[in-house]
Amino acid sequence: MANPESPHKSEYLIFNNTKEYIRFVTDNIVYISADANYSVFHTRDNSTRLVSIQLGVIEHFYIPEINSEENDFVRVGRSLIVNLRYLHSVTPSIGQIVLSDNQSFKYVLSAPNEILRDMKNYVELKWKK
Repeated sequence: MANPESPHKSEYLIFNNTKEYIRFVTDNIVYISADANYSVFHTRDNSTRLVSIQLGVIEHFYIPEINSEENDFVRVGRSLIVNLRYLHSVTPSIGQIVLSDNQSFKYVLSAPNEILRDMKNYVELKWKK
């Protein structure tokens, strides 16, 4: 959740439950994927972390708190939230998204063509500004 002491967007995404406390640096989150009632966080260091929270909850309650100039998380279909900061390419014709920092990691993901067409249009409009 956002840091209540700061008027700026949060640098951290924090999950706290009876079993564990997990804190992600938002800049390090490349994408989040759904795994039934869980979410898997994929980070810049190529590690993953399973968190017991649904992707829809993250989308509606956490993402608005961490989106900023540097990080722009968007939902892509039913099973992905991606950080557009690391978007390298979107190819709707083959149903592929590539997320990379062009140095240390590269994730190649698949999603339905029609969803990727919408994403491509969204990105084109956003980056024209």
